Amino acid sequence: MTVIGIIGAGEVGSTLARAAVGRGYEVVIANSRGPHTLARLVAELGPAARAATAADAAAAGDFAIVAVPLKPVNDMPAEQLAGKIVLDTNNYMPWRDGHYPAVDSGERTVHELRQEQLPASKVAKAFTHIQAPRFFASGSPAGTPGRHALSVSSDFPEAVELVFRLYDEFGFDAVDNSPLSESWRSGPGQPAWNAHLHQTREELAARLALARPIVAA
Repeated sequence: MTVIGIIGAGEVGSTLARAAVGRGYEVVIANSRGPHTLARLVAELGPAARAATAADAAAAGDFAIVAVPLKPVNDMPAEQLAGKIVLDTNNYMPWRDGHYPAVDSGERTVHELRQEQLPASKVAKAFTHIQAPRFFASGSPAGTPGRHALSVSSDFPEAVELVFRLYDEFGFDAVDNSPLSESWRSGPGQPAWNAHLHQTREELAARLALARPIVAA
C-alpha cells in the first residue's frame, strides 16, 4: 500500500489526508506541535493513518505532501525527503507569510524557492487553487461532463504524472502548467485562482494563459 507523508495538519493537510485514506492510501501526518496533538484527527482517519514528527512522516512516505507555508529559514526535513516527489500546496500570501523579495520581483516563484530548499527532491505545485472546504463537493468521477480541473507545475515529468493520477483518483481533471517557473499563473489574484469554484480543463487552460505577472512595487 502506498504511504503518503503529509507535513501540515491544518485545513488543507487534513482534507487531503481524508481524501487519501478514503482511496486506499496510508497516511503519516505531522504538524508543528507534535504527534500527541493529532490524536483526534488520527482517530477520525482510522487505522490507515498515524501521527509522527515531520522528519518521520517524510521518511515514511513513498511521496510527500507539504501543506505549510514556506519559511525563510528552511524547516523542511530535506534529508528524509531526498529522492522523493514532494507536492507543495502552498500559495504566496505576503500578508500571512511576509514578503520574499525574489518572489515580489518576479525573479522566482515561491515553489522554485521550495525546490531550492529541497534540492534532492522533485517538487510539484499541486492542490493550490481549490478551497479545502469545497474539496469533496467539487470532485466527480472520470468522464463526468464539465469535470472540475486543477493545475500542476513541476520541473519533473514524473512528478506531473503522479499529480495527474492523484487528481483523477480524487475526482479532478488536470492541466499541466509546468515548469515551476510558470506556477505563478495559478496563484492568488490570477484568473485561474479567481475562478476556483469551478472550471473545466479547457477553461482552466485558457485562464492560465491569461495570467499576468503581479510585481510588488
